[in-house]
Amino acid sequence: MSLSKYLIIILSLLSFSTNTKCFAQNFSVEEQLQIDTLNRIIYDITSYDTSKANAYLALAEILYVSNPDTIIPLCEKAKNIAEKALNKLPKSDKNTRKAFLKSLTGALNNIGYAYLAKGNTDKAIEYYHKAKPISEEIDDKEALFTYYISIGYIYMEKGEIKKALKYYHQSLKIAEAMGNKQNIATSLNNIGYIYEHQDDFDKGLEFYYLSLEKYKEIDYQQGIADLYNNISVVYNNQAQEINKKGENYDLVDIKREKALSYQQKSLRIRREIGDKEGISASLNIIGGIYASQAEELIKYGGNANTINTKRQTALENLYESLKIRKEIGDKDGMTYSLNSIAKILIAQEQYQQAFDYVNRSFQISRELGYPKNIRNAAHLLSEIYKKQNKGTQALEMFELYINMRDSINNEETQKSTIKLEAKYEYEKQKVIDDLEHKKILALKQEEKKKQQILTIGTAAILVLVIVFLIFVFNRLKVTRKQKLVIESQNNEIIDSINYAKRIQEAILPSMQMVKKLLPNSFVYYQPKDIVAGDFYWVESVPSSRHSALDAESPNNNEIAGQASNDVVLFAAADCTGHGVPGAMVSVVCNNALNRVIRDYQLTDPGKILDKTSEIVENQLNQSTTSNIKMVDTIRDGMDIALCALNTESNELQYAGAKNPLWIIRKGEGNIEEIKANKQSIGKVENRTVYTTQAIKLNKGDSIYIFSDGFADQFGGKKGKKLMYQTLKDFLISINNETMEKQLELIRNYFEKWKGNLEQVDDVCIIGVKI
Repeated sequence: MSLSKYLIIILSLLSFSTNTKCFAQNFSVEEQLQIDTLNRIIYDITSYDTSKANAYLALAEILYVSNPDTIIPLCEKAKNIAEKALNKLPKSDKNTRKAFLKSLTGALNNIGYAYLAKGNTDKAIEYYHKAKPISEEIDDKEALFTYYISIGYIYMEKGEIKKALKYYHQSLKIAEAMGNKQNIATSLNNIGYIYEHQDDFDKGLEFYYLSLEKYKEIDYQQGIADLYNNISVVYNNQAQEINKKGENYDLVDIKREKALSYQQKSLRIRREIGDKEGISASLNIIGGIYASQAEELIKYGGNANTINTKRQTALENLYESLKIRKEIGDKDGMTYSLNSIAKILIAQEQYQQAFDYVNRSFQISRELGYPKNIRNAAHLLSEIYKKQNKGTQALEMFELYINMRDSINNEETQKSTIKLEAKYEYEKQKVIDDLEHKKILALKQEEKKKQQILTIGTAAILVLVIVFLIFVFNRLKVTRKQKLVIESQNNEIIDSINYAKRIQEAILPSMQMVKKLLPNSFVYYQPKDIVAGDFYWVESVPSSRHSALDAESPNNNEIAGQASNDVVLFAAADCTGHGVPGAMVSVVCNNALNRVIRDYQLTDPGKILDKTSEIVENQLNQSTTSNIKMVDTIRDGMDIALCALNTESNELQYAGAKNPLWIIRKGEGNIEEIKANKQSIGKVENRTVYTTQAIKLNKGDSIYIFSDGFADQFGGKKGKKLMYQTLKDFLISINNETMEKQLELIRNYFEKWKGNLEQVDDVCIIGVKI
């Protein structure tokens, strides 16, 4: 089942507030008191008064919950009162006129919303358009916001995405002018929703996070919960897309876990504020995520116990969701919960139990008369009957599924669109034909009046024009052909680069591996382009091998006898250039590091860099173009900081090629810098051996290694380089934070510093706290 079903678009469509969907028919004591008061106002005031008009609008708000059909007649009465009063009022009475005009816009907007809720978009647009000029006349920005957000929603539903975005951005502009953070959040959310449903997930997330921040600023818990939900859905959809493509399980699992984390945040808030509809939706989504994780574990060869646990957890959440939906009378939601439970039971081959749940869903769906719900239930029933070898019933349900699916496809809209396009092309061609006809008549009249010489001159001019048009037409054909060729080549290049990105991602250590070897650490990795020249590298070796192989190093005599646990090797590397050239060199250098560890079994950082440099130089020497060696054009293959950390003794060995090691001792407000050798990995004249330096670390000390991309970034108020000293000061200021918090602060600081400027280089920073 598609989880996007539960993504909530936050709309401020009414001039009054309707934040929660109610299923009860009875009014509370407070609501009944309000209804009685409003009725007294309506019947006591006989003149055309704004209080009477506004009483009708307020009454529509309350009664709309239990009887939506009341909104139009009540708001029509408010509209009539305002219009009659405005006809009698002198234009000089500006304040009274403004009050009635405000009531009139409220009535028109609410009637527009009522027609929109009924699915009559043409009528909705008609009333919204009537309200707009009045709102502009009295500068009622709240009403104008309602207009733009509503029209944007209508165009989104019609599938006219460009128009929808135009109106949503206009609503955002008005909300910002008002300084209304809730309206700003609404517009940002709706823009994000459009991008998400165009499968531009990154853009969707960008706007969702912006919307979330606005809701947090005003502490609007309902909005925060809804945005956590929306963000969760995007991450879950990303996981589905990655899984469809058959990419690595780690990436799928990361997205699923993010989706789960955000949905659990949403659930916590919804429980706190008593949003039962939201609680049931979150539980249903959480159940779906666990069910998806179980299926992915099966696909990628996961542990049977883990699979069963995931399914059981999924069912627990879905059962609770179903219970709540039954309590609040949400029959539509019940069908989705029942179907989700049935899918898991089918996977567990419990077909009779699955049938019981789906059959309930099918009966409710038929009662509701919703084609989509009937389609979903019929498809599952067909599957169950097939598993039970009930061919006749399976075929019957499959045919119903096909019929419902086809009815959902909006053929009438497609036909209408085709007719409109055909009419437009016909009218355009008719205008062209009329113009051509008039031109021919004019030429004939001129031929009768003019002498033979003028006729010949005219003919000559026409010939020149025709020749020119033929020339222009031919050039246009050539240009179009060249454009198609260039676009095709560009698409091939982009596809190749994206494939290179997947290769590069595959050779990078997963975050799970990094956290397993270095639990208290972070990696901030931000490529400039699709692929990068920077990379990070992590390996572990048995401490016995480390001490045995490296004991002969003059710097390591003391360390050799102390190690007992695994030694973790980790590095931050910066290869020449960025983008595709940098990525190609990074693959060579990454492979060289792996060979040194696995084939040559070196663990001393200095010796590793010596051997890596030798391999990189030899590799690059093998590639030649026109007898010019690649190593001559890429002289600096890689700058790197490489560490070997004994996790038992907290002894650290370090060697570097141009890139240093920074240490912040616990309780100290300064950085201790360990210098690197001033020569790169690759071809270097007069090469010297790399120096291994041993450092004793204590619990609470922090170490950082990095490439130069962060410090070289231009930004800030004056557009200058950030510089290393600024980076040092910043790392000192955040050193007391956890490594997870440091990663978040570093990412935010870099983005804020960069602002609208282009990123100048790849960025890689590794931080480890002892």
